[in-house]
Amino acid sequence: MVKSISDNAQGQFSAEDYTVFTIMLGISTAIGVYFGFFQKKKNQTTEEYLLGGRKMKTFPIAISLIASQLSGVSIMSVPAEMYSYGAQYWIIAPTMIIITLIINYIFVPVFYNNQITNCYQYLEDRFSPAVKKFVTFTYVLNIYLILPIFIFIPALAFSQVSGVNIHLINGIVCGVCIFYTMLGGIKAVVWTDVVQGLIMFVSCFLVVFIGVAKIGGLSEVYERASAADRLEIFDMTLDATTRQTFWTASVGNIFLWTGYLGLSQSCVQRIVAVPSMRHARTALWIFCAGFIVIMTLNCFTGIVIFAKYFDCDPIKVGLVQKADKLLPFFVQDVVGNLKGMPGVFISCVFSAGLSTMSANLNSLAGLIYEDYIRPFKLFKHTDASANSTMKLIILISGVYCIAMGLIVEQFGHILQMVVTIASVTQGAVMGIFCLGMLWPWANKHGALWGTASSVIGMSWIIAGAQMAISNKELTYPPRPTSVDGCYDYGYNVTANDFPTLIAPQDEAGFSIYNISFVWYSTIGTLIVFLVGIPVSYFTGSQDMHNFRAKLICPLVQWMLPDEVRQNEFSLKAENQKLTADPIKEWTFTANETEKYKERVIEQTL
Repeated sequence: MVKSISDNAQGQFSAEDYTVFTIMLGISTAIGVYFGFFQKKKNQTTEEYLLGGRKMKTFPIAISLIASQLSGVSIMSVPAEMYSYGAQYWIIAPTMIIITLIINYIFVPVFYNNQITNCYQYLEDRFSPAVKKFVTFTYVLNIYLILPIFIFIPALAFSQVSGVNIHLINGIVCGVCIFYTMLGGIKAVVWTDVVQGLIMFVSCFLVVFIGVAKIGGLSEVYERASAADRLEIFDMTLDATTRQTFWTASVGNIFLWTGYLGLSQSCVQRIVAVPSMRHARTALWIFCAGFIVIMTLNCFTGIVIFAKYFDCDPIKVGLVQKADKLLPFFVQDVVGNLKGMPGVFISCVFSAGLSTMSANLNSLAGLIYEDYIRPFKLFKHTDASANSTMKLIILISGVYCIAMGLIVEQFGHILQMVVTIASVTQGAVMGIFCLGMLWPWANKHGALWGTASSVIGMSWIIAGAQMAISNKELTYPPRPTSVDGCYDYGYNVTANDFPTLIAPQDEAGFSIYNISFVWYSTIGTLIVFLVGIPVSYFTGSQDMHNFRAKLICPLVQWMLPDEVRQNEFSLKAENQKLTADPIKEWTFTANETEKYKERVIEQTL
């Protein structure tokens, strides 16, 4: 009898699996209903809706950050990356320690010392309204380009294991996410993230544990992966065109993830929702630990998948269309006989996607309302009108994500696509905030020209790279996989049926278009400094005598003149309780020193 490559037939999602999946969606919906109706009085103000009254607990915020940053893209595409290209990507896990240090001691103090809740408001306070508007626009554009991918990936997994139409399930689940995000605001987002984060951890752990047991233990996994060169982590190659090396996975990801975690409004909004800077730093360290654990599990899952199919690649024999679909195939294979386990896994992937989508929808609604609707004074601003408008924005944005699934379906390697899209603006955002917080002499002209140059330059580089990819001039061939054992599974194929792909060599030498996509954010950040500093110098550097020291990171305030540091108006100690009503607007809009002082004096009286 010919054995099967998979112990369980595909597309056999059981009633137990549907039950588990439905329970997950039901819990998310119930949380939205609770905060939308039973806690309605507490969500009536804009600050409550977007910031939870700045009284959110540290641990839920940390779990929310973990759940939203480890999207469905991470759950699905990171194992695919490990299967295809080896373990090099894992370096991102310990690198998160450095990223957390940077955020905690450069960005967080500035946000708290200036009472910043909309992180882009900092750019107006530090430079000018024009800089803020430009960077805000790039952020909104970037999120609208990337958000449909985050929620489409879970639908891809569900379709792989159940056979349900991918666009149908995408619409249903997006609808649930829109519902609870609209109703419950940031509190619903955070508490659904907590539930979804726990589902993610349990699911990832069980899949890895059962997979290793079925393969024959950790030693067998190690031997198979090592023999196929899948465990190389410290590839110290200095070639910038290599897809993944130690340097791209560490240095490149420091720039990418620092900007994504520390300077994205969806993250900053939760970081400043806790009572004090100390709570924010604690939440970020908890996030760091959780990220390392979950990312390590995700990476190891890819190695386990390779060990399972080391002698018969499911992609080459046509059982899986592309690497991003390997994980649901593997889950259905190794745990499909355990009723409900595929449902737990699908709940995990959807939990990751829902967490990312809900966090971004909530932050987008607040940002678009404050920056693009409220200034036009189309109607009288009240908390009720603001909340209603933001709910409408969430609804429209959610419908857009559903519709864009038709386009996302055509994408190739999802992880590479996500990083590429994000990098168009991520480097510029990272650069402009670092320029403002670390270089006191930078002025509004340098900031604007530096940011614009970065966005234009990266758009040019990425467009050229995408054209090279479409013309087959730029490829990232995966590491070899074997089909030597496929005959035992009933597939009459040989290695000769699948010629080895070789990356085309550029006869003219180095080309900027061939640089690894992981370096895009780093290059974008450097462009801001290379343009912003000289332009600031030639247009007249920032006047140090008319400057607020609190707009600069405390670590570099020693560069300021003594009189500026000595005359800085100090905020009340963060551990002193307020006795007056909190600031009514969710954004802090002090543009001049006197207005700034009056606002804080009023708050402390």
